[in-house]
Amino acid sequence: MADRPGSTGARRRAGAGWRRPGLAYLLLLPALLLELLVHLVPMAVGVWMSFRELTQFFIRNWSAAPWAGLRNYKVAVDVDSAIGAALLRSLWITLAYALLVVVGSWLLGFVAALLLQRPMRNRGLLRTLFLVPYALPAYAAVIAWNFMLQRDTGMINHLLVDNLHLTDDRAFWLLGDRSFVAIVLVSIWRHWPFAFLIIMAGMQNIPTDLYEAAAIDGAGPGQQIRRVTLPMLRPVSLVLILVLFLWTFNDFTTPFVLFGAATPEQADLISVHIYQSSFVTWNFGLGSAMSVLLLLFLLLLTAGYLLLTSRRRRRAV
Repeated sequence: MADRPGSTGARRRAGAGWRRPGLAYLLLLPALLLELLVHLVPMAVGVWMSFRELTQFFIRNWSAAPWAGLRNYKVAVDVDSAIGAALLRSLWITLAYALLVVVGSWLLGFVAALLLQRPMRNRGLLRTLFLVPYALPAYAAVIAWNFMLQRDTGMINHLLVDNLHLTDDRAFWLLGDRSFVAIVLVSIWRHWPFAFLIIMAGMQNIPTDLYEAAAIDGAGPGQQIRRVTLPMLRPVSLVLILVLFLWTFNDFTTPFVLFGAATPEQADLISVHIYQSSFVTWNFGLGSAMSVLLLLFLLLLTAGYLLLTSRRRRRAV
């Protein structure tokens, strides 16, 4: 008996509907496998290592490392011990560093995007030039700053002392208290173009009708920025601030390339601190415990930030 045309079409639609979720999972499979290999498996291995006395004596055979339980975690959070106090100090330095970089990058990106929002000559060229620090490879960019910040041969001291005559003393930018200033400036230089790019894209999506209506109501440029631009950029800024904070908090390339293995105490960021705790002292169990604590801290911080911002968004609606 021949199939009716209506029943054949219904079967085809039912088959396509059944296969569509399977096809979606099949297309996602390579990304899921890559995520598993690159992130989840190393994280699981790191958690396992944090419960072991994994020192240089067990490098050849990790499974032979004795079980340590929570001993590594107790050592890491004991602020009365030298190890715990150093980790806490590194955490405060990293928090200050991340906050300064996020605020500086956002402000520079916002001002640059605002200035280039109006039609002007060479606007496209300026936008391209502003994105150069973000397009440069991180290692090449930071090693160039390392050369420029050298005390005797660096361009920064040459400019400040020999050309502008602002001071007679050639400062140590890569040692002592100024090392923190140096790493903050270098990191802002690296990250502000990303903030500029995101904020500029957000500004281009603001309807011009809002500015015209605000101008008709007598709002000046400052009031238009405060009443129109900043509120409309709020969703973009919330995501941008979170991304920049996580990037800078976990930043390893900038301090390691700028200072080398001997990071100054004043710029002891937690990523380098954990690296040194693991590879300099060969105590991978303790270093892994610090990494797990850092992961939990960032997860809690991110969850709190998202919860707080979502509540404010619901109240605004």
